[in-house]
Amino acid sequence: MSKQKARTPSSQLTGIYKAESIRDAAESLNIPSLTDAVASALASDVEYRIHQVVEVRMLRLLLCNLNHSKLIVLCNEQQEAARFMRHARRTTLTTSDIDHALRVLNIEPLYGHFPHNPPNFRRALPFPQLPTAGTVYFVEDEEVDFDRVLREEKVTLPKGVSWKAHWLAVEGVQPLIPENPPAIPKDTDADLTTMANGHHSKGSGMFPPTPSSDRPTPMQKKQQQQLVKQVLSRELQLYYTRLTSALLPTGTPDDAKRLAALVSLRNDAGLQALLPYLVRWVGEGVVNALKGGVQSDGEGRTLGVLMDVIGAILDNNTLFVEPYLHQLLPPVLSTLLHSTLPFAQATHLRTTASQTLSRLLTQHSTTYPSLSPRIMKTLLLALISGGKSRGTREGAIRGLMGVGKEAIRKGLVEGGGVRVVGGELARGENGSIVDAVMAALQVLHPASQHAVPLNPNDESDAAVVDRLRRILGDFFAERLVGDGAWARGILAGAQEG
Repeated sequence: MSKQKARTPSSQLTGIYKAESIRDAAESLNIPSLTDAVASALASDVEYRIHQVVEVRMLRLLLCNLNHSKLIVLCNEQQEAARFMRHARRTTLTTSDIDHALRVLNIEPLYGHFPHNPPNFRRALPFPQLPTAGTVYFVEDEEVDFDRVLREEKVTLPKGVSWKAHWLAVEGVQPLIPENPPAIPKDTDADLTTMANGHHSKGSGMFPPTPSSDRPTPMQKKQQQQLVKQVLSRELQLYYTRLTSALLPTGTPDDAKRLAALVSLRNDAGLQALLPYLVRWVGEGVVNALKGGVQSDGEGRTLGVLMDVIGAILDNNTLFVEPYLHQLLPPVLSTLLHSTLPFAQATHLRTTASQTLSRLLTQHSTTYPSLSPRIMKTLLLALISGGKSRGTREGAIRGLMGVGKEAIRKGLVEGGGVRVVGGELARGENGSIVDAVMAALQVLHPASQHAVPLNPNDESDAAVVDRLRRILGDFFAERLVGDGAWARGILAGAQEG
């Protein structure tokens, strides 16, 4: 009995929404044992929610009727809506602020009101049965004609311009996504690896295939074509075919087409995707031209065209050549240092290769500071090593001329290259290698226009002649004795080894 008296206090406060209504709702949900405290708490919460709905509805109608006037809000929803208004740097409260406030308070938004599509209210006709009734307004609903909707053609809006990023490779592994080309099947990996390792020197490339003694299998050829089609567009493949056929035709050479192809390669943009295939084609062409014994005039012309192609690639400012320098240097150095070039074209080929090497170093030596010392070391070994042919030594001299003035000083004068070359020549002998040495010495220090020979009877001149013989050897010392100023200019700064 004492529990029943505690459960029904006489002084309990009640609101508009009674606790009995909560008990009725609980019994309808099969909850018969609902305490008075719980029923009273639920009744207070329901009453609070009713106040929220009524206030927001009144505020919404007031905003619609007063054309978004400035209002002072006091309830929670109004305060939240005012906070959204202030953060938006506005002084006018809109229906969108109220919608955001309702979402923040986890209250279901009001439907039928949109901030960008205000409702159209119409006044209803007066009711004859109720003459005392006031004016009634209602929201007009749009009438939709289904026949017209079915007849009209729906226009699909295109997707807007957008961009997105994706990984080409993650730690060397290409992810399997639609943006990347499909990976090579595992059953052909071993075959392709064997082909690349076993026939690399013979130039069996991916695109385009070059004639060789060992033909790739049909599976390998199909795989190569699939990879090329995924990398190069049809236009670039056609351009590659026309370009290579114009540069090195199978029939009679056409100088006009060759010049046009070189001009296109030198000036056209959009050839970056084709660059690795052109570099590979040039390398394979040089290897095929030099792999025999003594080269013919036709092979010499081929080497000249390939050197012009490398020069055109370097002249094209739209191409990013730096990743392919390690593939461009071997053809240039091979042409420069090969021993059995055609006699009639040997000087021209080595001069062209030297100019190409100079251009390559001028453009990229700042990016790769170790490039010039490495090339100079290779040329110096070809110049002073024993057992080298005259053609190789001549190419090394012209290569040092392409590297620069300091390379000539270190290689020919201080390194003893002139002394080594002069020791292999007979007295009074002339030839292309002698012309190359004299041209290199001209680069190191120009000859005098009015030469004054050295006087062996003069003590100072005799010391200069003696030093010339120690540094340059007897052969080239005799050629410099006739110009004392030239001899002193070459010896200036030279260190005796």
